[in-house]
Amino acid sequence: MDQRLCIFTCEIPGIKHPDANPDAPKSRAAFWVAFLVALIECVLLVAFSIPFWERQVEAVPTADMNPIQVRVVAQQYTWNIHYPGADGVFGKTAIKFMDDGSNPVGLDPDDAQGKDDIVKRNQLYLPVNRTALLQLTTKDVIHSFAVPEFRVKRDIIPGMVVPMMFKPTLTTTDFQGLKNDDQRTFEIACSQLCGIMHYAMRGFVYVLTEEEFETWLVDNAPKEVTEEDEFWDEF
Repeated sequence: MDQRLCIFTCEIPGIKHPDANPDAPKSRAAFWVAFLVALIECVLLVAFSIPFWERQVEAVPTADMNPIQVRVVAQQYTWNIHYPGADGVFGKTAIKFMDDGSNPVGLDPDDAQGKDDIVKRNQLYLPVNRTALLQLTTKDVIHSFAVPEFRVKRDIIPGMVVPMMFKPTLTTTDFQGLKNDDQRTFEIACSQLCGIMHYAMRGFVYVLTEEEFETWLVDNAPKEVTEEDEFWDEF
């Protein structure tokens, strides 16, 4: 046999290897230490972590927080942004009224509370230092609403209304000043592959002062249609 192999396979003269002990350790200390650690972790998880997480998930803005509520209806490959208007109440919606061109969120044309609702595409306007409560839905496949600068991202599942809550603390103008880039703004990204044009599903968040936001609401409110307008529309 090769002498080099004997170094690993044969006993070396003068060196005695200890015999292996087939019996388990007699002490139970290791068992009780592991049991105690597991017990403490279970108490922390069940008594503290799970209740705390549940409170955070179920938390909704209260009236004193004066939240701005917005619906975001995703579809391939657009973000439809629905505001409740001056009355603060969303108009009724239904699938039968949906039209990708003129009525992407399906507003009921006969509902008085929906007459002042504002609908935008890929443009989310919010006031600074005010809690925003977004209700996320989708008309087709799974999407994912993400604004990296706000540290928020939620998957939007068909058939579900997914809430998202956050508070912008910088206006778009202030953000541009920090980045020294007057063209940069907060971008809405779909972080879930939703089809062949997934790359094009982009939106933008514009954070305004409270006064600027109130002005924006007035300027973008739907114009009332008078009888004279209806008369001229016939020609």
